[in-house]
Amino acid sequence: MSMRYLIGLIFIALCLPVSFSAADELDDRIDALYEEELRDLFLWLHQNPELSHMEHKTSERLASELEGLGYDVHTGIGGTGIVALLENGEGPLVMFRADMDGLPVEEKSGLPYASTAKQVDWDGNEVFVMHACGHDVHVTSLVGTARIMAERRDQWQGTLMLIGQPAEERVGGARLMREDNIWERFGQPDYAMALHVTSSVPTGMLIADPAPYSGADTVDILIKGVGAHGASPHSGVDPVLLGSQIVVALQSVVSRNLPPRRPGVITVGSFHSGTKHNIISDAAKLQITVRSESTADRALLLGGIKRVAENAGRMMGLSGDMLPEVIVYENEGVPPTLNDIAMLERVRGIWTDALGEGIFYSEPRLAMGAEDFPFFTVDPYIPSVYFAVGGTDQADFDRAAAGGPPVASHHSPLFKIVPEPSVELGIKASVTGLTDLLQLP
Repeated sequence: MSMRYLIGLIFIALCLPVSFSAADELDDRIDALYEEELRDLFLWLHQNPELSHMEHKTSERLASELEGLGYDVHTGIGGTGIVALLENGEGPLVMFRADMDGLPVEEKSGLPYASTAKQVDWDGNEVFVMHACGHDVHVTSLVGTARIMAERRDQWQGTLMLIGQPAEERVGGARLMREDNIWERFGQPDYAMALHVTSSVPTGMLIADPAPYSGADTVDILIKGVGAHGASPHSGVDPVLLGSQIVVALQSVVSRNLPPRRPGVITVGSFHSGTKHNIISDAAKLQITVRSESTADRALLLGGIKRVAENAGRMMGLSGDMLPEVIVYENEGVPPTLNDIAMLERVRGIWTDALGEGIFYSEPRLAMGAEDFPFFTVDPYIPSVYFAVGGTDQADFDRAAAGGPPVASHHSPLFKIVPEPSVELGIKASVTGLTDLLQLP
């Protein structure tokens, strides 16, 4: 055996255990951290959810946690938002975001720690509040990531920016934080990351795809009619009939205007009109959500809604100011969430090395949920990766496949995830991804 060959074997033998022990050390630290601190934090967050723009207790708790770890914490950004900075020498500025708000849903999950919280909503009504979208997992993962990144400053260089974002559920929080000039005040990130937990994927798996979320728009159609007695429909103009025709015709905008292999959704979520059985109302209102995957498709769908509504009015003999009015709420719209391909490939490679080849969930995205994270990354453009961790035990999927109860979706009162593996994978993926990005060029 040559000396060169022997030296090579010794080198391999020495290096491999180091690699394995490093991965094991991180796993052990995350396990210990969950038992020592994060379990209690998750339970507190789950039992104290707060509505969008009202995340006062959550913001205070998150600020306290991050200040205790040595971060430079700034509160009240865009309302209840938080920006926390940890400087560690020369290097890139990398942002990591978690959203904080809950939903006006009464929890019926049956969990022993289910939320019973109530809050007065934006219209003055007292409602139940629940973390029905997993934002308690997001905040817990952010705190865990913050601690480990602070402990491992010898492994990265630059500045880590952590963001606690309010009001994602009302797609307003990211926009408000940008309007509060966070880039001008704290620096524009070189890279950005965010995570979500999903009930539709088993625990222990990641989703890291090019297009994780669709664009969304909120649209109203105001329909004008002429009131009359229900027994004399000829003497009025029935807005319920006109609205019904619009609802049906809207289905053709997607099916007959978008190419069959391009996704789009137009859903009429609300139809209001009238007060009594025998009165033809003089007005009706449709409330619509629109989902698209590109700027061009968004314009096509919104243009189609306006065309259908106005031409349906013309078919009823209306003209001018009597035509249905289409209102697009620009402040409630969000563009699609699109991952930067080069950055995505880079981070997926890191996760494959750290977590194994089988870590990625490969089934195609079936729904068209939306996110307001792009307000951080679109203008100006910031390379970003938005990923998800599985949150449901595989046994629940097996029971559903065998005819048992289906796995509850997000925003459902039955929504529940397994917190420990979800939080721990979120931390490990975040720490390994951020550490790779926080390096000198």
